[in-house]
Amino acid sequence: MVYTVTFNPAIDYVVHTDGLKTGGVNRSAREEIYIGGKGINVSAVLAELGVQSIVLGFTAGFTGIAIERGVCSMGIEADFVRLKSGNSRINVKIKTDAETELNGQGPVIDEQAIAELFAKLDRLKGGDTLILAGSIPSSLPSDIYERILGRLEGRDIITVVDATGELLLNVLKYRPFLIKPNNFELEDMFGVEFECDDEIAIYAKKLQEMGARNVLVSMAERGALLLDESGELHRCGACTGELVNSVGAGDSMLAGFVAGLPEGSDYALKLGTACGGATAFSDWLAKKPLIDELMARL
Repeated sequence: MVYTVTFNPAIDYVVHTDGLKTGGVNRSAREEIYIGGKGINVSAVLAELGVQSIVLGFTAGFTGIAIERGVCSMGIEADFVRLKSGNSRINVKIKTDAETELNGQGPVIDEQAIAELFAKLDRLKGGDTLILAGSIPSSLPSDIYERILGRLEGRDIITVVDATGELLLNVLKYRPFLIKPNNFELEDMFGVEFECDDEIAIYAKKLQEMGARNVLVSMAERGALLLDESGELHRCGACTGELVNSVGAGDSMLAGFVAGLPEGSDYALKLGTACGGATAFSDWLAKKPLIDELMARL
């Protein structure tokens, strides 16, 4: 079974308007409401690919109930820890000729709630996959990723981490099966600027030497690069199309890669690239028909 963790899920309220004036009344041209959060995004695309997953994390208040219902409506099993107070986030995204975002803060997550999450993680079995994706809310301890991976160490659980900076670097000692930085995050981690893909491969190797078993680097219009556990380098060019939405493209790539792994690294990289492209060319997350079309093109 695949499990994803979304520490701070949200309702994304997307408003399209012809213009935005501060200090006055603005009217929308159209609106959309989505259930957001990196782990949820991964689970949603896995569902499109026919891979079952369970979403873990925290919800609170009436917005938390709406998030749980939204996840279940996508055919995904939800097993959130319900917090006693506060409300899950509402993120407002205003789209005109540019995009303006106002993201909610989210509820306070206390130690009792963390213990409840750990109890759920303790039920994972050998061969299960756990995907930790995204930043952590301010009310959680900064070492929460480390605590989770440390707790699962030695249990034959496939761990996948999609995080940035110290959050990622600090878990490498637990030898996660897969990490997925993008090229800009890789630059920030090592304080460098890449001139070519070969330099990206060099620093992917550094992450591998620090403990990561497989390193998947997304590079937007330059495609993606995978340094696998055996040290072999795999590359895949980007899909071509009109960029509509960049939100969730990286999560979609991760979902495609995980779903494709039973068919081998090259196929997984190709499917991940197609899923990322399908999201980038859609109003929201990737759907199966476009994924299949992009796979055929690749």
